[in-house]
Amino acid sequence: MKVTVVGSGISGKSLALLSKKLGYEVFVTEREEIDPDTRDLYRKKGILWEEKGHTNKMLDCDSVVLSSGISPKSLPVEMAKNAGVPIQGELDFVFPYLIGKIIGVTGTNGKSTTSALIAHLLSELGYKTALAGNFGFPLADFAKQDLDFIAAEISSFQLHWANRFSCHIAVVTNICPDHLDWHGSFNAYVESKKRIIDLLSSDGYCVYQNKDRELLGTNGCRGAVLRWAPDCSKGKCEEQDEIILHDSEAYLRTGSRDIKLFSYSILPLYGRHNVENAAMAMAAVYYLGCDAERTSHLLSDFKNLPHRCEKVGEKRGITFIDDSKGTNVASSITAITSIPGTKVIILGGKGKGEQYDELAKAVKAHARGAVLLGAEKGAISEALERIGFRNYLLVSSMEEAVYCAFNMACPGDIVLLSPACTSWDMYKNYHERGEDFKRIVKTIVEADSVKNG
Repeated sequence: MKVTVVGSGISGKSLALLSKKLGYEVFVTEREEIDPDTRDLYRKKGILWEEKGHTNKMLDCDSVVLSSGISPKSLPVEMAKNAGVPIQGELDFVFPYLIGKIIGVTGTNGKSTTSALIAHLLSELGYKTALAGNFGFPLADFAKQDLDFIAAEISSFQLHWANRFSCHIAVVTNICPDHLDWHGSFNAYVESKKRIIDLLSSDGYCVYQNKDRELLGTNGCRGAVLRWAPDCSKGKCEEQDEIILHDSEAYLRTGSRDIKLFSYSILPLYGRHNVENAAMAMAAVYYLGCDAERTSHLLSDFKNLPHRCEKVGEKRGITFIDDSKGTNVASSITAITSIPGTKVIILGGKGKGEQYDELAKAVKAHARGAVLLGAEKGAISEALERIGFRNYLLVSSMEEAVYCAFNMACPGDIVLLSPACTSWDMYKNYHERGEDFKRIVKTIVEADSVKNG
């Protein structure tokens, strides 16, 4: 059997290696130049490739397999459709070779942290657990491995192509507009996200937020719905279990029983949104048969993922927080509103086709000032002007942004990098952007005196 893999990024390379391991003839087609190390690996494994564009060579196969992020409007997809060559997404191709129960985590924001929390809890309980997703470890890396559980962060791009992939637990952290440039509309984005529930195994459970119930169409689905509540007064849950977030504790209400999941004081994470992430992770683990009381203390040992509301330094009473993973408006609004304290916020980058009016309202309500950079700084500044917020600066580099933010801040304030945009106009990815922010903060923290922006 001949397989063509579209894309030679992290997931594409993993798919190509798995295909070869399965005994297929493999051809990789890549729009950009393939790096020398990957070319050497392909030569060693007997994998053929083309780069800097797609030709009809890619059609000499029995199946085209799409790596993560390949758009339905892309040239290789159009070529395969026109030639009548079957197309498979990453999830469907890998699924038959995965051993162990799959906990699939999707959503607009929080899916990386929630996946990592689930994997941490299960690993600490002694189970053989893999963590797959936006961590540098694609699902294909874990094919044919003898595992108890796989906690998998799953994107809307991957779910768009899914038809036979199935999870035992489906977690949808939240739904807000995102990737509208890829999907074309919010409705199309939601339809992709919903597939994780539509494809749930017959004995599976779903965990999601009450505010997203109508969007997801979860009627009849076993599992738990999350809501914030001022109290945890007793009351039988008639339809689905409920995750109830009280002022200081999270509970799972199942039938007439309230099971304490954890106290917020043990969480080593910033923000109200991370309470939601932890509660959903605990509910998922509960549905896998784990005792909540035995599990909850393990939350205190969790190490936060880089670039996700991560404290990276302090100087003169001013705290620096790196939320470079805040690549959409909803994520940055969550960071701005859920982290206590007055902020100076660094915003901007390459946009995703979103509007910034709601972001501007959050800035006005919670920030002393804003520093704007990147391709979207003009659009964000216009949104701030429309609501009468004028304490902002336009800058041309991250270094200038951090120094300006530091000089705008007062003791007790937070300098928060949460750009509400992708990094692709200035950096390769959000990780590189976050590391640059950290480097500059380290210079400020270690300096005897700090220059003016």
